[in-house]
Amino acid sequence: MASAHDFSFTGIDGKKIDLKQYAGRPVLIVNVASYCGFTPQYSELQKLHDKYGPKGLVVLGVPSNDFGAQEPKTESEIAKFCESSFGVKFPMTAKQTVVGLDAHDLYKWFSGEAGEAVAPKWNFHKYLIDKEGNLAGSWPSKVSPTSPEITGQIEMMLAG
Repeated sequence: MASAHDFSFTGIDGKKIDLKQYAGRPVLIVNVASYCGFTPQYSELQKLHDKYGPKGLVVLGVPSNDFGAQEPKTESEIAKFCESSFGVKFPMTAKQTVVGLDAHDLYKWFSGEAGEAVAPKWNFHKYLIDKEGNLAGSWPSKVSPTSPEITGQIEMMLAG
């Protein structure tokens, strides 16, 4: 696979999300969970979507039950929780495995591109994909989605 644009997901609504449709736009991909200490980051992700979405940024949530079994809900329950608790309007995938041999192929690609050090260690790990589909950044759970290190890169990509 040459770029992140070569991958697709099933959406939380059951429809296909083909990352090719985001070519020419930066994409922030985050593995998310409903029962995590970092779950309030949903609000920050929505803020990014509101602020930068109209300028081209795509925020993509990837629910996963890989860490601490903190996402036991079904897709419809996850969607309802995210919308009612955090006003989430950005696209989300169906629940995915993001680590190990059964990880979604995009997550395997991340590790192939930048080594195992960028594999998610917990929920709310963030990956920034540039307009060409290259991995441009990776941040662990504790880094806020609205931190200057992430927003700075997003702003540079949107300006370029």
